[in-house]
Amino acid sequence: MRQRLSSEPDRYRGRRRVPTPPRSRYAAVVTTAFVGAGVVALGAAGSLDDAKMVSPSTLAELERVSDEATTRANDAANSTSRGTEREPIQTSMAEEPDVWVLPLRAEDVDYRFTSPYGMRWGKLHAGIDLAAPEGVPYRAIHSGTVVKASWYGGYGYCVIVRHPDGTESVYGHSSKLLVKAGQQVKAGDALGLVGNTGHSFGSHLHLEVHVKGEPQDPIPWLRERDVDIKLQMDRIVGEVAAS
Repeated sequence: MRQRLSSEPDRYRGRRRVPTPPRSRYAAVVTTAFVGAGVVALGAAGSLDDAKMVSPSTLAELERVSDEATTRANDAANSTSRGTEREPIQTSMAEEPDVWVLPLRAEDVDYRFTSPYGMRWGKLHAGIDLAAPEGVPYRAIHSGTVVKASWYGGYGYCVIVRHPDGTESVYGHSSKLLVKAGQQVKAGDALGLVGNTGHSFGSHLHLEVHVKGEPQDPIPWLRERDVDIKLQMDRIVGEVAAS
């Protein structure tokens, strides 16, 4: 090929080049162009008086080859597209599990442990008593459903919460109830206010824990769940003595 002299005008300057199709479509484009040219040529030959008839089997084979080439090109394009898509992010983040907490908060009141679980005056005292001023809020020790929030005989105004494992916690002698039966509560939600209703001598919270309908000593039972009422009481007493 003759080399262009610098004095000769550049015949291609200023002309726009036709963009090259993407690689994933290249095979389909080339195959389609080739088959299209063949069909055009066959059509042109058919318009001549002395043209020979095209074999139907040859035409069918030509179409089959074209379809296969197009399918392969499309599969390659789809594979490339899938490879560039970002897969959804997998997360192992789970909701923080619920906890067990004290029914009274030290920041709410300086309460006192006044009566343990066990026999008292010839009868079973089925819970523990925590003395606190009237009107102080007491809270759910665990999440669950309120199954009772009303007057309940010697318990006075009482709240009973059934927890997901079937355990029930009982809160007695309230001066006021802050929840209703059927309400869902979380650990730490206020259920009512400490009071002196029912068979009570002085303002306090009476707390019971029932497992399968049987009362349990709340102190060791809660201690197994990292809630130590007596240890909390000792800490409060120590802080008061040091002040």
